[in-house]
Amino acid sequence: MQTVTELVPDRVEALEERARREVDEELLPSSTFAIAKDGEVVLQKTFGDATDDTRYPIFSSTKAFAVSAFWMLIGEGKVSIDAKVSEYLPGFEDNGKQDVTVEHVLLHTAGFPNGIMGPPHWTTHRDRLEVYPRWTLDWEPGTKYAYHATSAHWVLMDILTELTGTDHRDFIRERINAPIGLDSFRLGIPPEEQTNLAEVVYVGEEMTPDEMEAAFGFSSVPAPRGSLASMGDFALSLNQSESREVGIPGGGGFSNAADVALFYQELLHNSKGLWDAEVLADGTQRVRNMLPDPLYRTPASRALGTIVAGDDGLSHLRGFGRTLGPRAFGHGGAGGQIALADPDTGISFAYLTNGHDRHVLRQGRRGAALTSLAGLVTTPV
Repeated sequence: MQTVTELVPDRVEALEERARREVDEELLPSSTFAIAKDGEVVLQKTFGDATDDTRYPIFSSTKAFAVSAFWMLIGEGKVSIDAKVSEYLPGFEDNGKQDVTVEHVLLHTAGFPNGIMGPPHWTTHRDRLEVYPRWTLDWEPGTKYAYHATSAHWVLMDILTELTGTDHRDFIRERINAPIGLDSFRLGIPPEEQTNLAEVVYVGEEMTPDEMEAAFGFSSVPAPRGSLASMGDFALSLNQSESREVGIPGGGGFSNAADVALFYQELLHNSKGLWDAEVLADGTQRVRNMLPDPLYRTPASRALGTIVAGDDGLSHLRGFGRTLGPRAFGHGGAGGQIALADPDTGISFAYLTNGHDRHVLRQGRRGAALTSLAGLVTTPV
């Protein structure tokens, strides 16, 4: 790890203090963060019951790793985003899904946010192919946006497997991990290798209905449906060996903070030439979905696989704080995981914790504070 020479010491100190606060207050069992720049990790800190090598469940921050593998197929001409999903997965068109395109799936506008994919059917590619025909639509594809928490990325990875003959877990390990040098990140971990993994724990007290109404305008969060409901508590399910092994592409990755930050450096620089330049720009910069987000009540600002901060003054509601540039992109994860890069400063930032705060507003405020502080670490006072 190189000496921290390009970061402003007092700004780094402020970031470290904020990252360790809830651990010192014994709210979170542990947390970790890393900053990378110019292709190298320049700062990594871990607090609480963990080390820099501890691998955390990164939840939906996994999505960027999965779609980056899919971008390779687009760049190689093996798949078209305008094509119907059923062209690659025969039978998918059943129950009115004949008009769902690959682009719809990448943008979370496909209309099946609650498609159920869980045990025992999620174990193999062939088993999953038998499930898709049973899925139904909640809306006409392309007309609405709602977060497809796990369903969309199963579809993408099964297209990848169908076209390449390679299991998505192996493809990501061979085509993403190996060339970048990601020793920690893993999607799909065999039981004998499930060591040094942080266990998810819930902390804090839930917000009261009055607090939720004052903060968000609604007094309760809808209960999980579809694939999330089928697995019970999704967060705690990643403490189970089977969930860790199957490699849930929408939320089942494990990593330390350094590997997440390094991955985003590669998305910034493409130094290994892993992606076609136009496809990479489509995945990280070209916003194709500005439909309203029904939960956060902001335009989605989604490119083909990541969220873009945007210049509309709402970046803090998308997980980017208030100091990052409008071109910043990334994808957070449940429990407050942060993964992003800012082309304007050249930094990438990852924050991970295994403590899921039941008080979602406190968790959100922590994320906004951390990303805002991270955006300033290269800026003198």
